[in-house]
Amino acid sequence: MGLTEEQMIEELRRNSEALNRGDFDAAIELAAPDIVLVRPGGLGEVRGTEAVRAWMEPDALESQRNELLDAEVVGSRVLTRQRVKARGAGSGIEMEVDVFTVWTFNDDGKISRVESFTIDEEDEARRTLRGE
Repeated sequence: MGLTEEQMIEELRRNSEALNRGDFDAAIELAAPDIVLVRPGGLGEVRGTEAVRAWMEPDALESQRNELLDAEVVGSRVLTRQRVKARGAGSGIEMEVDVFTVWTFNDDGKISRVESFTIDEEDEARRTLRGE
């Protein structure tokens, strides 16, 4: 049995909070063992909890914070708009960007797929939300 709309959104809020405090172990607890992370910009997929957990580790960024701005639910998918604020490691360059992410929950209430889109790809993100 899956989660309610409210439960899915709350899980994503908790996930974002865990990421913001650098608690990647807590953040990965929401992932299904066979999770697929589709990175933006054609960077390819990351598959499985171990690979996604390793991907979360900071490398080029000194810090990163995610703010959940909006969430829309269709079935087992949630489209979020998030504001990402980050500072480059070494360079100290700061950036702020809004992104869309489609999170797919499985019947066990775990995230099985994550697909990220740039702010200019909103139409594609919404098609993904609807399963098109």
